[in-house]
Amino acid sequence: MDSFVSKIRSLDAYPKINEDFYSRTLSGGVITLASSIIMTLLFISELRLYLHAATETKLVVDTSRGETLRINFDITFPAIPCSILSVDAMDISGEQHLDIRHDIIKKRIDVLGNVIETRKEGIGSPTIDRPLQRHGGRLEHNETYCGSCYGAEGSDDHCCNTCEDVREAYRKKGWALTNPDEIDQCKREGFLEKIKEEEGEGCNMYGFLEVNKVAGNFHFAPGKSFQQSNVHVHDLLTFQKDSYNISHKINRLTYGEYFPGVVNPLDGVKWTQETPHGMYQYFIKVVPTVYTDVSGHTIQSNQFSVTEHFKGADFGRFQSIPGVFFFYDLSPIKVTFTEQHVSFLHFLTNVCAIVGGVFTVSGILDSFIYHGQKAIKKKMELGKFS
Repeated sequence: MDSFVSKIRSLDAYPKINEDFYSRTLSGGVITLASSIIMTLLFISELRLYLHAATETKLVVDTSRGETLRINFDITFPAIPCSILSVDAMDISGEQHLDIRHDIIKKRIDVLGNVIETRKEGIGSPTIDRPLQRHGGRLEHNETYCGSCYGAEGSDDHCCNTCEDVREAYRKKGWALTNPDEIDQCKREGFLEKIKEEEGEGCNMYGFLEVNKVAGNFHFAPGKSFQQSNVHVHDLLTFQKDSYNISHKINRLTYGEYFPGVVNPLDGVKWTQETPHGMYQYFIKVVPTVYTDVSGHTIQSNQFSVTEHFKGADFGRFQSIPGVFFFYDLSPIKVTFTEQHVSFLHFLTNVCAIVGGVFTVSGILDSFIYHGQKAIKKKMELGKFS
């Protein structure tokens, strides 16, 4: 048993020295204090890295199919009334959504940006002032109202009871409504009076669009849009205006859900129009992004980059639709962010490396100073130091 213990004792890599042989120096004390501070600071830094999650970034090919893209927006137009502003969306597959109203809210604002109380849609009622019937006569007592669509009826029993119904029927036919005062419904509801009343007002429009995950565009422009000879146009003659100020401020624009660390480059962007006519275009490259936090919760979202361009009109004529257009395309590369904690063994290894490394370097430095001082002192005693 004693021989076994002796063999184990002979393996001791840390032989002990009697304290009587220790020689403590001032330089050694200073180095010990400095190295202790350095070790403490490095340990705290490593502990913070261990307690906080690290984010790993990867690039992979986006193989998803059949998904939709959610576009959240909040845009203010200080010089375009809500009554004439509309939003359309279309993509390269041919799908179109014109004059979108669901999931979108409009707020009328004054020149100072204060919100004006929104009134109900439409002025008046079909039963007031004996509106014009489809057959040409006036509405009689106990008779069902069926307004004329002025040649734009889609079927024999199609009725246009409001100015909006007539405008929608004209849009489906690809016709422009040039003079609303000639339309009984629009005249009775005070369509042009309503627009003139909102002259000088602005509009804050916010909400979201759900579109196919393919390249496309959405835009904000005055007038009701329709297709004419396979060309997308807006009915601007209805409003009897010579110019449209499309100055705007993008309060928020995101493609998908928020996730930690996302930067949306258009948030807070403001642009002021200096010419009478024009189209402002944003060209956006959307990058699919997947964010996974430490608990394993995954957020499917997107990041994007953007460039801008203003297209003016020549000679005071509408060479292009006045409005704000967002053209977007999708990147084939997907970015994945994964939050993960450093393992305890990795943390322990780094702590040991810190302690051992600082201890070794400080020992070498102390030995160099100690032996250097001894050599200088010896030469001084021999009178050889000059």
